[in-house]
Amino acid sequence: MKINVPLPFDRIGPEEGFTTMEAVRAVGKAVEKAGFHAGLVTDHPVPTGRWLDTGGHHAQAPFVLLALLAAATTRLRLQTGILVLPYRNPFITARDVATLDHFSGGRVTLSLGAGYLKGEYRALGVDFEQRNELMDEYMRALRVSLTGEEFTFDGTGYKAFGNRILPGPAQKRVPLYVGGNSRRAIRRVVDLGDGWNPFFTSAGVDTATTRTAAFTGEEDLRAGIAYMKEYCEKTGRADLPQVVLGSVTKPGEKISSGEVVDRIGQYRALGVTAAGVSVQGRNVTEWCENAERVGEEIIVKIGS
Repeated sequence: MKINVPLPFDRIGPEEGFTTMEAVRAVGKAVEKAGFHAGLVTDHPVPTGRWLDTGGHHAQAPFVLLALLAAATTRLRLQTGILVLPYRNPFITARDVATLDHFSGGRVTLSLGAGYLKGEYRALGVDFEQRNELMDEYMRALRVSLTGEEFTFDGTGYKAFGNRILPGPAQKRVPLYVGGNSRRAIRRVVDLGDGWNPFFTSAGVDTATTRTAAFTGEEDLRAGIAYMKEYCEKTGRADLPQVVLGSVTKPGEKISSGEVVDRIGQYRALGVTAAGVSVQGRNVTEWCENAERVGEEIIVKIGS
């Protein structure tokens, strides 16, 4: 069971100190020392003020920030959590991924999603109503363009005919995880991905606003894994995709380190292979101290 950590660089308050290169180095050193498997960054290039003012958050440019993190670490996996794939031409994404993976020695993992913010789609000039179709298409485009070989691909409004992205990634196959809780997301995992990246929501989540399927506990997780196995059998996929849980806890939930360890054991028994554990801290120093405490009180005890 591997433990991932959402990184704190989306917190832009100057008093917190997370928006400096010194903070990247300190956080990178702390999470590697603690034994975290991957550091996660999110993706919101141009969120609307309305969304930010009602609980949304800023996000740094994911590949820029992961490149900075790569320079400050040696073992940590560099993971998007999540990258809104339809926002960008897939070959621009592939170029960023190949560069980062090559120069980091093969440490990139992509968790991808279709997104849900209409205002952000509008600002980027992408058709919100076509996001699911674009998501599927762009995942296929990533697969063919991240081989290190010449490729051809006919997409929606773009076409590659004998193009190359070199050097290709260091990994033979960059892991592509699919974020989301819906059955459509699970089918996408089986059809196109290497892993499923579900995440817990608060009870009573407003699915009309967030377009996120409610996912509030172990029973939802158990049902999702069962559906994934059923769909694998239906489609003839022999290997079960990885299950990479976004967070051990629900939004706003506070539990002890011992309870986290117990819960991780329960999720592992269901087939979860990795999960996120959030770290709190009012500033860089406190955050790094708490990251090391997670390593001592949780990661060591689960044998990661």
